[in-house]
Amino acid sequence: MSLPVFLARRAGWAAVLLVLVTGLVFAATAALPGDAVSAVAGTDASPTERAAVRHSLGLDRPVAERYARWAGKAVRGDLGTGFVGHRPVTRVLAERLPASLLLAGLTLLLVVPCALVLGLWAGLRRGRAPDRLVSLVALTAASVPEFVTAALLIAVFSVGLGLLPRVVLVPLGGSPFQAPSGLVLPVLTLAGAGLATATRLVRTAVAEVDRSAYIEAARLDGVRGARLALRHVLPNALGPAVQGLALTTSGLVGGAVVVESVFDYPGIGRELQQAVAARDVPMVLGITTALAAVVLLLLLLGDVLARLLDPRGGTGR
Repeated sequence: MSLPVFLARRAGWAAVLLVLVTGLVFAATAALPGDAVSAVAGTDASPTERAAVRHSLGLDRPVAERYARWAGKAVRGDLGTGFVGHRPVTRVLAERLPASLLLAGLTLLLVVPCALVLGLWAGLRRGRAPDRLVSLVALTAASVPEFVTAALLIAVFSVGLGLLPRVVLVPLGGSPFQAPSGLVLPVLTLAGAGLATATRLVRTAVAEVDRSAYIEAARLDGVRGARLALRHVLPNALGPAVQGLALTTSGLVGGAVVVESVFDYPGIGRELQQAVAARDVPMVLGITTALAAVVLLLLLLGDVLARLLDPRGGTGR
């Protein structure tokens, strides 16, 4: 299969998945008890005022009609306006999404080299003590929720040692780079589970390559140590490893939603949490659509890189 055909098929499936995600999110938001009327009209509003607000927001229309109207605008690039504050969703994304991508990017800079080193080290020693140790630590770290890791880091480095701030204090309209010390704990929190998952995926890819006849032949030719690992094993394991790292990266985008809430980080995760609490359907839909698009793009990029790194020349499957 040629690369253009491969890309077209993957892009088509990504578009289908994106539509399914938006439909499921819309249905789930509509099924939640309550609506945005209280947040807009206030808790003391009379029944007449609440009915007028519900009508102005279009919440008195059937769910299918509301979704169809939203989807029709979304395909033209209009993600609507939030019920609370009347902010355009695209403006909120432009203001907040870069901060979330920055957090995920910094975490990735830490996770990728560490995962490659640890995964290569463990995979070449499969079944032995180093492999069992790395696998045990990785499995334990991956099973710990982000909010638990965040609480432990705050207890040690903020409360106990007083070295790092427990929240990210960014000036109004400023950048997280203006408070670099505040980025340390969120990045470490995200890196915990991300590094564990990425290491296991790289380790699996390396161990699979290490069992191949090609590597056995290289060993019979006297190739050992770093030369075997870097010139023979790693290039052949990079394709599956890159796909695993792309999957891990997409997980970082989702994990950032939880981490941002814990550390009061000014990213898109906080906006999503507030929108869900207020039942702000256009804001919830717009943010989840953007996050889903980022995740699908990362997975597509991982698939493309895996083909290009395929030692068989990326001829496809």
